Amino acid sequence: MRSHIAFRTEPVELEADYVVVGSGAGGATAAVTLARAGASVALVEAGAWRDPAHYPASAYGAMRDLLEDWGSQVTRGRALWPIVQARTMGGTTVVNSAIAVRTPGDIFRQWERERGVGGDAMADAIGRHQDAIERELSVEEVPRGSLGRSNLLALAGDAAADYQGHVMKRYVASCAGTGQCLQGCRKGRKQSTNVTYVPELLRLGGDVLSCAPVHRVAFESRRARGVVGRFVHPETRAKGGRFEVRARRAVVVAASVTHSPALLERSGLKSPALGSLFRAHPGTGVFGCYDEPVDMNVGVTQGWATTKFRESPGLKLETLAIPPELVASRIAGGGTALMERLARYRHVAMWCHAVRAESCGTVHNGLGDRPVVRYQLDDADMRRFRDGMRLVAELHFAAGARSVIPGIHGMPFELGPDQVHLLREAPLDPRRYVAILSHLFGGCPMGKDPRESVCDGDGRVHGVEGLVVADASVIPTNLGVNPQHTIMALARHFATRLVQ
Repeated sequence: MRSHIAFRTEPVELEADYVVVGSGAGGATAAVTLARAGASVALVEAGAWRDPAHYPASAYGAMRDLLEDWGSQVTRGRALWPIVQARTMGGTTVVNSAIAVRTPGDIFRQWERERGVGGDAMADAIGRHQDAIERELSVEEVPRGSLGRSNLLALAGDAAADYQGHVMKRYVASCAGTGQCLQGCRKGRKQSTNVTYVPELLRLGGDVLSCAPVHRVAFESRRARGVVGRFVHPETRAKGGRFEVRARRAVVVAASVTHSPALLERSGLKSPALGSLFRAHPGTGVFGCYDEPVDMNVGVTQGWATTKFRESPGLKLETLAIPPELVASRIAGGGTALMERLARYRHVAMWCHAVRAESCGTVHNGLGDRPVVRYQLDDADMRRFRDGMRLVAELHFAAGARSVIPGIHGMPFELGPDQVHLLREAPLDPRRYVAILSHLFGGCPMGKDPRESVCDGDGRVHGVEGLVVADASVIPTNLGVNPQHTIMALARHFATRLVQ
């Protein structure tokens, strides 16, 4: 075993065959794949390492300890919509719901047609990698005893409305149904990379740096030779010692859709496509109000989904339980009125939609090395967004809800079954909605043409030696499904090609 190096005030210098930036779905998977092939690997992570026993119990604590800048990063556009990303060892795999969805086959055909990469050969390779990842990370369907009433209601509504849904498969070993996915699974059942691939990397002799945001990739001529940065204290944010990690063979960047392009930009990479084709799954939730208690935080955070609407109109629907403090942030009103509405918490279930949006934005490095994301939905995507809210509302009523709370500014606070039609004409101004961006794509898109892409179909950056990108920033289109399984398989594929 080699070492885990956390915050230091003194300088640190290391050398390895491969340096991997980022410990989330892409970075940790690439790092352990390289280490299994016999290479020496150094993994560098901006966030702190926290074991399940040290995860916070509240959403407030999760924002403080696990999210980047308290989850304050937003898009710049007509609406300021939050971007959900973690900053901790294991990346967003620590705070997501661990949903495993295989890459749809049409995606590889689309990439081949539009980008000159992908095709049947990549589809076969990604399928094999996903088979292996599912075995290693205990992918299983949520046990029925862990679903909780919110997910069971969604299953009942699905059966009545024919939404063709399913119980989710997740990277979880025997889910306990504690409803703590968004704060980190304190039971240790979720197979996030900080409890799986990163410890394996240490056992295989790798080095791991935490609290170590990379400032830039170091180049010699046109070859990546390592990374440099300074440690940052996880609580005080005080700057620590400088670190330099040299790479004998290659640098693998997997710092996230927002940070990978920003890092490459401030490192001096010149590519006309750098920061382009940012896409996401914009989404929001609709509350269903039921006569009997739902207690949505009893049971798994997310357990039901449907992809029936993935192609038309371009949506994914799923359940999502959020804790009371987040419900309070989404309910209109103040004082006594707000408290009266929150008193109904036990009788409320929140289900949501994610739009397979075609709108594109950009990511660039900003002041203080903070990524700046410029993005807004066009009219067609806003219509999809509105359609998704109506479909979720109709599912609630099919499940027996007596009313729904859509949370749209300028519309009634609550709608009954005979008022769902109002959602068909809801405003298209994105500022009227309480929404977030999850499932990010692009920024370092892959493709055959260097004028339109940052890297090729193996993640290798055009025009540079020894530099690979291995996270969701390479994905040039919107998948329409949860991307973690695709990210992991792509990272494994790129790392395998790299050692070959």
